[in-house]
Amino acid sequence: MRDLSRASGMSLAGLYYYFESKERLLFLIQKHTFTTIVERLKTKLEGVGDAEERIRIFILNHLEYFLANQAAMKVLSHEAEALKDGFAADVAAIKREYYRICVGLLEELKRERGLQVSTRIAVLSLFGMMNWIYTWHNPRVDADADAIAKEMGDIFLSGVMPYGRGRKDRDKER
Repeated sequence: MRDLSRASGMSLAGLYYYFESKERLLFLIQKHTFTTIVERLKTKLEGVGDAEERIRIFILNHLEYFLANQAAMKVLSHEAEALKDGFAADVAAIKREYYRICVGLLEELKRERGLQVSTRIAVLSLFGMMNWIYTWHNPRVDADADAIAKEMGDIFLSGVMPYGRGRKDRDKER
C-alpha cells in the first residue's frame, strides 16, 4: 500500500479510506478484470454460430485483454492465492464462469467436428498457452494480439504439425 501511495501521489490514509485493506484492493482488481473479460467475451460471441470462430474469438478476447493490461495480469497471476473467505469465493465464481464458457465452446466444436479429445485437458492447455503471455510478450519484437491469437488458435486447433504427422511421414506417402 505504501508503494501504491507513492506511485499514485495519494496519502496512505487516503488509500485506506477507499480501500480498507490490501486484500480488498486486490479483490477489486481481480473482480474488475474477470468481470470485464467475461462481459467482453459474451458481447463478442453474440451472433457467431461457427464453433471454430467462437474459440478464436475466445482466444483473441483473452489475449487482447492480457496484453492491454499486463501490469494487472502480473498482479493477478502472482497474487491469485492471497484472497481469503468471501473475496476468494466471489472471484472464483467469475473464474469458473469463464472456464465453463471455454468448456462449452470446445464441446460445441467437438460435436460439430466429431472430435475425440479430453475437454478438460484441451481447455487447461489453452489457458496455459494464453495466461503467461504477459511474461514474454515484447511489443518491439512480438506481433500484436490479433496475429498472436491467430497463431495460437491455429496451434490449438490444428497443432504444430497438421494431421498429427511430421513432414517426413507425409512425404513418404506421396
